[in-house]
Amino acid sequence: MLTFTLGTFAIALNHLLLISALALATLVGWRVAKRGGDNPESALFSLFLLGMLAARVAFVALYWGHYRNDPWQIIDLRDGGFLAWPGVIVLLLAALYRGWRRPGLRRPLGFGVASGVVFWLLATLSLNIYEQGTRLPEITLRNAAGETIELSDYQGGPLVINLWATWCPPCRREMPVLESAQQQRPDLTFLFVNQAESMQSVATFLETQGLSLNNVLFDRSGRLGQAVGSMALPTTLFYSPDGRLLSSHLGELSNASLARALENFDSPNPTAAPATSARKLPCPASATC
Repeated sequence: MLTFTLGTFAIALNHLLLISALALATLVGWRVAKRGGDNPESALFSLFLLGMLAARVAFVALYWGHYRNDPWQIIDLRDGGFLAWPGVIVLLLAALYRGWRRPGLRRPLGFGVASGVVFWLLATLSLNIYEQGTRLPEITLRNAAGETIELSDYQGGPLVINLWATWCPPCRREMPVLESAQQQRPDLTFLFVNQAESMQSVATFLETQGLSLNNVLFDRSGRLGQAVGSMALPTTLFYSPDGRLLSSHLGELSNASLARALENFDSPNPTAAPATSARKLPCPASATC
């Protein structure tokens, strides 16, 4: 399972773990403060925000080349562009400073921060182990010619699978990013698996938006989203050549967040041949194959 879904609400598990860590830290700090000391609730929340800010600033600094020409993208947090360790380090240093300045806060804040960070580390490690043990599902899809395609036919090379729909605004916004990446990384196979829409509506959307995508596939019943444990759109999955899930991304991808995700794969070899699927698949004249 990659997301937690309740009705129409969906949240990525890694984000849920982060919120849970904050809640646990607040609860532990409050309990310790009842035995003596200041309530650390407001301090913990401000430290959490400071850590998130530091994680964002570190990400933007590392991938500045993708933000240089569009500075407004820096404040668009929907791409999930954060570097965890700079955020954790800044949070810990700020907690030490707050404890030094306020002796009555030291013990509750220390226990709260320690419990939250330890929980987040262990939970994140467990989630990563679970994800990397997940394999490429055995699912039958259809291509733009209406022919059945086995998802496993594409195994054998690195895969980027995007689950999307034309009615989904974040899906529409990230399409040019994925189109550009598909053109720049011929060593990777990008699959655009539409969820529960007709071939005609998808073809019309691609034509009106001027998008030229290879490997547009159709999942009329949404079985792939169910199989990978993510019913939210867009969801992008990154698989190794042997079909092992390397990472996933819930929500809109920016150039920077996609560049970070593609670091799971080796850099392209200029002399290498483009990635191909396990067998030759037919491609209709519409180019949405």
